[in-house]
Amino acid sequence: MHNNKLKKLINRVIAVASLSAMVLAGTAVTVNAAPVWPSNVDTESNAAIVMEAETGAILYEKNIDVQHYPASITKILTTLLAIENCNLNEVVTFSHDSVFKNGGDSSHTGRDEGEQMTVEQCLYAVMLESCNESAYAVAEHVGGGDINKFITMMNDKAKELGCKNTHFSNPNGLPDPNHYTTARDMALISKAAYENKLFDKITGTKTYTIPPTNKHAEPTLLNNHHAMLNFYQTNKYLYDPCVGGKTGYTQDAGATLVTYAKKDGMTLIAVTLNGQTSSYYVDTTNILNYCFDNFTAYDLSSEAGAYVDGIVGKLGSLNNDKKYIMRGENSTVILPKTADFSEATYKLVPSTDSNSDIAGRIQYYYADRFVGSADLIFEKGESVPYPFHNIDSDKGGSDITFFRFDYKVILIILAGVLATYIIIRVARAKSGTILLKKKRRKDVKRKRKPRYTVIDRNRNRNRRKRRRKW
Repeated sequence: MHNNKLKKLINRVIAVASLSAMVLAGTAVTVNAAPVWPSNVDTESNAAIVMEAETGAILYEKNIDVQHYPASITKILTTLLAIENCNLNEVVTFSHDSVFKNGGDSSHTGRDEGEQMTVEQCLYAVMLESCNESAYAVAEHVGGGDINKFITMMNDKAKELGCKNTHFSNPNGLPDPNHYTTARDMALISKAAYENKLFDKITGTKTYTIPPTNKHAEPTLLNNHHAMLNFYQTNKYLYDPCVGGKTGYTQDAGATLVTYAKKDGMTLIAVTLNGQTSSYYVDTTNILNYCFDNFTAYDLSSEAGAYVDGIVGKLGSLNNDKKYIMRGENSTVILPKTADFSEATYKLVPSTDSNSDIAGRIQYYYADRFVGSADLIFEKGESVPYPFHNIDSDKGGSDITFFRFDYKVILIILAGVLATYIIIRVARAKSGTILLKKKRRKDVKRKRKPRYTVIDRNRNRNRRKRRRKW
């Protein structure tokens, strides 16, 4: 335990020192030894990839740009589009097409024509039970009753995410010659989906119950079919770091799988295409373990995110009087554990938005592979005691009334008061007006005679009696 902490601390120190040297030098660092990328693992699946979720760095690849049928992992994009375009409480009504145009032997949960469920209930059915009629019904709902409109949205979203070899023709992944993707493109789609908190919650859910509907009097229990996450039919493939994913299979596509796994500060996305049902879980486990064992994450915002003024001149026409610092978000670099941070190279990409506080990005590379990046932002803080309350609200400040004390002025005033007090005291002492303490006199106190003499009451009473007799 202590050795791991010490090793991590040493890696952090190396990261800080190396980054500082690179930035100040303003050029990429080169070394004599050629960088080596780990590659001693293989899969039976015909295409596979492991991508780090935060950086987008590809840690493992096999035929990642070869097109294959995706089968039901298509539903990751269907779910993402539904979340982005619907309220989860909206009611979905199952049409005739949604129930009967999905293949008799395909995955389903026995929904009926005219049945009503919420978008949320449909999406749990889509992601956990791979329900084809629910995917079709949600697609119709999002498309305003037009399934083709939703398919257009799918392809537009894929292009927006950077997919170059993908085309969808339905929302559930049933076989179609015009429905295909690649491991790289599917990883990009899966990465975008996982960044959505609602999707993250749904894909990581092991069981869910749909309450009774207008067509089903009994509740419907759903189980997540991903065997690395949930003990559904077997516990043979359970994998502790697994936090979600989606399965898929058709005879034409073979076995397909998307898996999300978290460990050691990294979130990995594994995609396998055109595999065998007997081995695709093993393939995924092997490549995930290999990446967790051979790579480490460097958080640049905390490890080396100091001021980087040395690169200002390389980011284009910027204000050289401003300070620049790394943003805390999206500032991670993934490197092989055998690599030294100084072996990484970088390039600077200026921002094209003149109104943004982002000056640009530092993109890092190792062995000619992208391994992460970090935003460079203008430092907004000024060297004043109250940077938030001493400026107008329309300039980013607040409307709170505040008082700012100038400590130099306060010290000068206190020094003046003390000096005045000393001068007055000395002057009065010289003039004899200050009374000095004297020793207490030991004078004898004068005793006063009592105004009345205390006499015995009985004696006075006897005198009065004698007077009366006389």
